[in-house]
Amino acid sequence: MKIIILKENLNNGLNIIGRIAGKNLTLPILNNILIETEKSFINLSSTDLELGIKYWLLAKIEKEGKITVPSKILTSFVGLLPNKKLTLEAKNQTLFIDCDDQNTQIKGLDAQDYPIIPTISDNDFISLDAASFCEGLSQVVDFAAINQARPELSGVYLSFQKDRVQLTTTDSVRLAEKTIFLKEKTEKAIAFILPQKTAREIINIFAEQNGRLKLYSSPNQVLFEYPMQETDHPQVQVVSRLIEGEYPEYQGIIPKKYEAQIILTKNDFLNQIKTASIFSGKNNEIKIKINPKKEGIEILSQNPELGENKSFLPAKIIYRQENNQEVAVNFNYRFLIDGLSNIKSPKVVFELNGEDGPAVLKPAEDPTYIYVVMPIKTT
Repeated sequence: MKIIILKENLNNGLNIIGRIAGKNLTLPILNNILIETEKSFINLSSTDLELGIKYWLLAKIEKEGKITVPSKILTSFVGLLPNKKLTLEAKNQTLFIDCDDQNTQIKGLDAQDYPIIPTISDNDFISLDAASFCEGLSQVVDFAAINQARPELSGVYLSFQKDRVQLTTTDSVRLAEKTIFLKEKTEKAIAFILPQKTAREIINIFAEQNGRLKLYSSPNQVLFEYPMQETDHPQVQVVSRLIEGEYPEYQGIIPKKYEAQIILTKNDFLNQIKTASIFSGKNNEIKIKINPKKEGIEILSQNPELGENKSFLPAKIIYRQENNQEVAVNFNYRFLIDGLSNIKSPKVVFELNGEDGPAVLKPAEDPTYIYVVMPIKTT
């Protein structure tokens, strides 16, 4: 193999595919990336056997071939080179890199031993706007459970139906759901559980892209593909195993009614929760109190060793019934902060259902996002 390529282009590709090549003691070749020629392209690949990434680059191919080399070494070295043309040549499981007066050799492994990254043969795909899809994923991805006993909760549930996709995560204490409307409708009514790690990589790779993502699926795998700007050829493919199992019927968890609805300025609410958190106890507990006689809410926290904090925040409060009594509900402040941080609008709606019922946070003017959180039960 012998190729000539711009350093900047190679560096961009290495930074993307090198993310999943790590320290694998049982299978050292997984610490490497695969470099191979394909007509007028070079293809960079990495995999951890659960997730695989392929990245294509235009290059001048003088001799075809392939080799695997340690990801960390190659990425670190190329990142330090000047922005000039590089010559890469593979001989006897060694990669030779020439750049001006620098001549470097990196020991590799036989490319024949590198695991094959699977592809999906189905030609039907769902078209997604890369930026909005990644933004939606980022609003839910952090709330998947780290639960070996219930692996189906450890990923993001994607449900596609005609003109929309719903993204859902839950850890049994809180739940987030984001609805994204599709510009190009699909006839494929499919649903699957995407591993959390894969979801994070999709956000990292595609969030800044302005184009369309193609999603291909099979019963146990999913593939996301983004094209090159100059040609229809793929630039990036991310292929991942899916999590097996049935996602729980979560719709019944989302409250359809409320006892009290509070409309607040998001940043003020968030800042006062952060202030109250300084004086919270071991359970990260703060108290939200509403009083029908006051046009706002009280936020209270107390720690026997540190002190206590009490603040008042003006708000519009709507009660479902007349003659309401004062309501006080305890929450883990971290869960409230997480929910508020993923809401983009300046105004939020906070719905309470008593001391033990699920509460809801959502944007005041955006019906596509909802965050459900359980209170801390009082003894």
